[in-house]
Amino acid sequence: MTSETFYSIDGPLDMAPGDGQCRAANLHRLADWARQRGRDARGIVERRGLDARVLADPESLIAPQQLADVLEDCSQLFDDPLFGVHLAAVQDPEVFGCVTALCRAAPTVRAGIRCLIDYLPVVHAPDCEVVLVEGREVAELTWLVNTDLGLNDQANFQAAMLNVKLLKAIGGQAFRPSWVSVSADVRGADLPEIEATLGCRVRARSRRNSVAFPVGALDMAVPSANRLLFRLLGGYLERVRHGQSRSIVDRVESYIRGSLAAGNCSIERCAAKTGLSVRTLQARLAAHSARFSDLVEAQRERLAKAYLAQGQLNLDEIADRLGYGEQTSFGRAFRRWTGLTPQQYRAAAHRAAA
Repeated sequence: MTSETFYSIDGPLDMAPGDGQCRAANLHRLADWARQRGRDARGIVERRGLDARVLADPESLIAPQQLADVLEDCSQLFDDPLFGVHLAAVQDPEVFGCVTALCRAAPTVRAGIRCLIDYLPVVHAPDCEVVLVEGREVAELTWLVNTDLGLNDQANFQAAMLNVKLLKAIGGQAFRPSWVSVSADVRGADLPEIEATLGCRVRARSRRNSVAFPVGALDMAVPSANRLLFRLLGGYLERVRHGQSRSIVDRVESYIRGSLAAGNCSIERCAAKTGLSVRTLQARLAAHSARFSDLVEAQRERLAKAYLAQGQLNLDEIADRLGYGEQTSFGRAFRRWTGLTPQQYRAAAHRAAA
């Protein structure tokens, strides 16, 4: 299998967020939370200009300001000053995407945190910066958003809970946070609850948001370390990081490769993935003399040739992976591209390789 085929697998990185965007994964389980309290989360997100589909699609791209506003709205709507903590308490650190899997596979806590620092802006939120501050006795995992979001207390509460969960997932049962600092205000009556939920002391109205822990924990082995996964996924994320400056055409082609096999390749979904309207996406492609339908055809042809040359899939499987309802439709398209039937092309490719 070629490296291009490997890196085109369908998954959470079929469309990395750009500047001013973040993954909608932070809204995971919001629909359940609202439903249990007699509310419809669709109206909550639509009030902030979001399509209700973001509630079920964590890979959708939204603006950080929209996320912060939705969480603040929920705090008011549910009369819950600690809404961000409570929502994160029912979420998993996988909210951060496959960077979480990389952190879990790291050999040491230090290496895991390094992965979070390097790749969280790549896979989740480019405007978010994570820093590790090491002192003689205490280390602090600090985060900040490099844009003014106004009131975003709930987003900081959510980040604090998720970061504690991630550090515990990396460090194992022996990991214990020393304290959590949040820039948000915490009422005195709410302090015991937030400390009980986070499992440590909480410093409110701090100058920075951070999770502190004994510096010696950095050298602890990660219980779930996996050298092979660490190398493979780390290489994948590094490739994605170097590709973030790609043109809109490159990003759309990446989306197409990842979505064809899943059967959900459409310009509407692609536009949602890029955080653009369909019209804006079409205009940006047109500026590069490209059309979405032409890019789909080109990717289908390239992938079809690769699959046929590899010889591992039968024609029905190839047709399915390329998004065709039946093999005959695939056969007609392939003859239009190459003048050959898929069988003829496969035979010629095998003779050339012999």
